[in-house]
Amino acid sequence: MESVKEIINSTSFLTKEDEALIQRAFDFVQKAHEGQKRLSGEFHLDHLCETAKILADLNMSPTVIVTGLLHDVIEDTEVDEKTLEKEFGQEITFLVNGVTMLGKLKYQGAERHKESLRKFFVAVSQDIRVIIIKLADRLHNMKTLSPLPEEKQKRIARETLEIYVAVAYRLGIRKISRQLEDLAFPYVYPEEYKKTKKLVNFKTEKEFERLGIFEKSVKKALAKNNIINFSTDYRIKTFYSIYKKLIRKEWNIEKIYDIAALRIILPEVKDCYNVLGIIHGIWRPLPDRIKDYIAFPKPNNYQSLHTTIFTGHGNIIEIQIKTKEMHQEAEYGITSHLVYKKETKDSSGSNFSWIKRLLPINKDSSLLEKKLNFDDIPSWIKDLVKYQNTQAEKDLQEDFFKERIFVFTPKGDVIDLPINSTPIDFAYTIHSDIGDHVGGARINGKMTAIDTCLKNGDIIEIVTDKKNSPNQKWLECVKTVNAKRNIRSALQKKNNLHLF
Repeated sequence: MESVKEIINSTSFLTKEDEALIQRAFDFVQKAHEGQKRLSGEFHLDHLCETAKILADLNMSPTVIVTGLLHDVIEDTEVDEKTLEKEFGQEITFLVNGVTMLGKLKYQGAERHKESLRKFFVAVSQDIRVIIIKLADRLHNMKTLSPLPEEKQKRIARETLEIYVAVAYRLGIRKISRQLEDLAFPYVYPEEYKKTKKLVNFKTEKEFERLGIFEKSVKKALAKNNIINFSTDYRIKTFYSIYKKLIRKEWNIEKIYDIAALRIILPEVKDCYNVLGIIHGIWRPLPDRIKDYIAFPKPNNYQSLHTTIFTGHGNIIEIQIKTKEMHQEAEYGITSHLVYKKETKDSSGSNFSWIKRLLPINKDSSLLEKKLNFDDIPSWIKDLVKYQNTQAEKDLQEDFFKERIFVFTPKGDVIDLPINSTPIDFAYTIHSDIGDHVGGARINGKMTAIDTCLKNGDIIEIVTDKKNSPNQKWLECVKTVNAKRNIRSALQKKNNLHLF
């Protein structure tokens, strides 16, 4: 009973009927998993409750929370699919089946990794909630990893770091991805973890002292400018994020300025730019350290203004300025658009409107076999689901795990591409016929070579030439799956023609 109360108290949108459904699911799994224990010695029911609590904390719907409780019932008990559907309906049964399928995937090296990645996103293509539940399940599994044999610890931790963290990050759920990173890091890179932790513990003690003093100065400065409706807090980078930066900075932690950052959270976008101006009017910013992620969001939809300033006392501090909504989305990402509310505004204009296409539409139809309209789903999910041959899977893995950039068409349409993409990638993203006949490219109004690496915010115009066609050199300079597939196809046709 206490576990049910904790689950219910973790969210604020439940009705009495919802609470009754959660209680019924708890009673069901308590009986089904009776006596089952994990290697840690804890009852399996504890894991199910913790998974449900994580989902409740994300403000997911009662359907998702209940699935968190039930997610192991088909795989680990005598309960069959027919019984589960009779008790809880087709939708919850569908979700449980999806989570069960993902639970069978095991990371066993590069080849299995690619196959796992494809199956992972086939599941997402059916219903995005399956991934959210699996992320919650994995988060609690990582918290209880220590009793497992060392070899299994490393395998699960590496799978977490290379697949689950990447997925959570791309879905914008930093609240989960940060925890998964730090939980997996010591198992995958134990020596590097110890070295990083030692450096960070020494650095953060000084950072907090500096931030505390500077925060008071910022509050006074904003008050003098009649800005009183705001809040502040601190953000600490995960050990794993710092470790990745330390590698780039040759393990010199003094070159990392954003281990801890001061957040300023405001009501509206105009307030963010106003506060940025006030701060720059008082404190000198570091060159090339001003980032406008509001105008140009990150690929996972993260938005904020970032600036790094000299405090005047020999210190350098990063400041992040964002709205409450941006802060919510930075923590909860895609789940902030799936929160359970009785009254929700139409989000058809949001960057996550495609989520609606990934939810069950007709409960009377076969949820496992339904066909979905993929028009609004981001290209990086569509590609991961669509292409399944060996070469494509290799390309997809590279495409997905690398950083992304946003570039623009002359009309202002946003195109999402992997980092170091070229105008050829851009052209094939627009249309295969344009890609097949790229003659030149204007980047920000200037003619440039078609193998030029694009940068965030570039405006690209493609000049076509019907005489041009793909060649081997094109294949060597493109990054996207779509471009590689089309170029290979064109080269194969050329070779076939030469045979006759």
